[in-house]
Amino acid sequence: MRAPRRLSGTWRRITRGAGLAMALVMASQAAAQEIVSARYDGPTTRYPHGVLGDDIEYDTLVVRLSDGREFSARWAVDVVFEDLAPRVVDVNGDGAPEVVTIESHERLGARLAIWEVRDGTLAQLAATPHIGTRFRWLAPVAIADLDGDGVVELAYVDRPHLAKVLRVWRYTGQGSLTQVASLDGLTNHRIGWNYIAGGLRDCGQRPEMVVANAEWTEIVAVTFDGETLSRRSLGDYSADALRRALDC
Repeated sequence: MRAPRRLSGTWRRITRGAGLAMALVMASQAAAQEIVSARYDGPTTRYPHGVLGDDIEYDTLVVRLSDGREFSARWAVDVVFEDLAPRVVDVNGDGAPEVVTIESHERLGARLAIWEVRDGTLAQLAATPHIGTRFRWLAPVAIADLDGDGVVELAYVDRPHLAKVLRVWRYTGQGSLTQVASLDGLTNHRIGWNYIAGGLRDCGQRPEMVVANAEWTEIVAVTFDGETLSRRSLGDYSADALRRALDC
């Protein structure tokens, strides 16, 4: 804290233009600090769904910036992070990562949410609506530009154990996510699994979401053209076959 004061005499001798340039550089460096990692903390048993194999969820999201600083946000009541791990990815296309989480409300079930560091605080940028009922969950499939238009989509399976609907959303600015497509009869998780099956692959043509059909008998590749989701079979389902499919 003392070093800038010792430089105060030098600052007085700098011309206004040079001083402004230096100030802009310092502001740019401060703004350039980005989220580099994220984790959950604050284990809690106040939402005993157990969909991921135990009754422990988390009430706190912690992010670390590239300069080493950490910011956190905590749900004191009603909501938990019912998730495996936060996802650090640039969702809004500003060149800096945000954090994508699964949050569950004690009466309204799960939603997908995006967090950012804004004005020195970890704050929510946008979220999908809650599913609407307690103990109803969603399982992410992909966060990527699925149709090649330069805009990131967020895809998840809505209630992979019940409804089994693949939904695709876009961040449309002003804190809003809009659903742009859906497709029935797909899943990527069984109750009690501490992992999510499938994911995203690109075998050289276009991104494909790899999931299972509703009966867990078939591996399915799904593409998005900007308006419509299309599916094709990749063969019989097994854990090994799914891994091979993801590896192209």
